[in-house]
Amino acid sequence: MILILTVAAVGAFTLRDYLSFDALRDNREALLAFRDGNYVLTAAVFIAVYVAIVAFSLPGASIATLTGGFLFGTIFGSVFNVGAATLGAMAIFLAARWGLGDALGKKLENSGGAVKQIKDGIDENQWSMLFLIRLVPAVPFFLANLIPAFLEVPLHRYVVSTFLGIIPGTVVYTSVGAGLGEVFARGETPNLGIIFEPHVIGPILGLAALSALPIVIKALRGKKDV
Repeated sequence: MILILTVAAVGAFTLRDYLSFDALRDNREALLAFRDGNYVLTAAVFIAVYVAIVAFSLPGASIATLTGGFLFGTIFGSVFNVGAATLGAMAIFLAARWGLGDALGKKLENSGGAVKQIKDGIDENQWSMLFLIRLVPAVPFFLANLIPAFLEVPLHRYVVSTFLGIIPGTVVYTSVGAGLGEVFARGETPNLGIIFEPHVIGPILGLAALSALPIVIKALRGKKDV
């Protein structure tokens, strides 16, 4: 866990200029040429780099997602992006679990008062909470990766909810990346705020509300029992 934090801190300063929109724009022709001559190798290297970015919480995850769309199109780009992000998230989850997760989870389990009640509430609605933190854009990706590790969430639940939960947002950004050729031609920058536009955020929030429905139902039942 200390290694991940150290690499993340160093990467935040040393890789900022390399994992940026400007770097993608300046090297786009070389990237496309390399892809055309080495498609499988390009896909493998891209996935490996994306996994490392997520696993070490390095800057540039959004740029990596755009790059996936730019190089491989919306469909294959989304597949590569979602797969790589899930693998990277699983890596940081396991690192956090092995580092602090088990000890912290047991400490929370043996605690009392409000802390224990919060943990129990999350435990009772794990699937809903896991999907919520993935679907709601306001939750930073690295926090959504770490919090479940500290709450003793089973690995299979974490992986499934991560894979399915990040699909909507990833597809949106990948589709933006797929259209970067026209953006470059106009000398503009991509609109990463598109995910907050009504026609995009509406369906995603609808999925989030659907994920929260079991929590609401349990809460209403609890009130009736009282």
